[in-house]
Amino acid sequence: MKREAGTHKSSEALPFVTGNKWKFQEAQSVLSEFGITIRMLDIGKREIQSNDLKKIATSSAVDAVRRVERAIIVEDAGLFIKALAGFPGPFSSYVLGTIGLKGILRLMTREVGREAHFKSVVVFAEPPGKTRAFLGIVKGKISGRVRGSHGFGFDPIFTPKGDKRTFAEMSMEEKNRVSHRSKAIRKFAAWYKSHRS
Repeated sequence: MKREAGTHKSSEALPFVTGNKWKFQEAQSVLSEFGITIRMLDIGKREIQSNDLKKIATSSAVDAVRRVERAIIVEDAGLFIKALAGFPGPFSSYVLGTIGLKGILRLMTREVGREAHFKSVVVFAEPPGKTRAFLGIVKGKISGRVRGSHGFGFDPIFTPKGDKRTFAEMSMEEKNRVSHRSKAIRKFAAWYKSHRS
């Protein structure tokens, strides 16, 4: 089958647009299972203001592909807490940098329900701006305290459904078996492999 992603040669490392080395390492680990090679491309992501994670990731991907003029991948993720009406959602990075993990836990102090989910959107884009998006979600809950030293972001306060550990208490391999990011990346990888020459 002739692949749709005709602008990218299979022998080349596909640029993964991010400045987050931990995110890149997780993506690299998952994609290596499919024989897909990526390289980290830190050109800065231009993000629109929106409540829609898919719109944000797609806009960033379109901007990036126009700047580098070759096929790329962009991933964006957010933590959505039910008791906080979905906050911080698409603004997770900003919230982490302002009130941090302890700030979220303070907001949750009197909340009985601690349900939450992580959402990831992986967008593949190629010139002149054609995109395809892949979604991954993992349900879980907010822990009572910061736990673990692995991972990054909100990993130390998120416990995935079916496990008692936070993401930060898992190895990267363990996290990649269940995480939102790995689910989205695996969907992308399956599609990408099926459309390669």
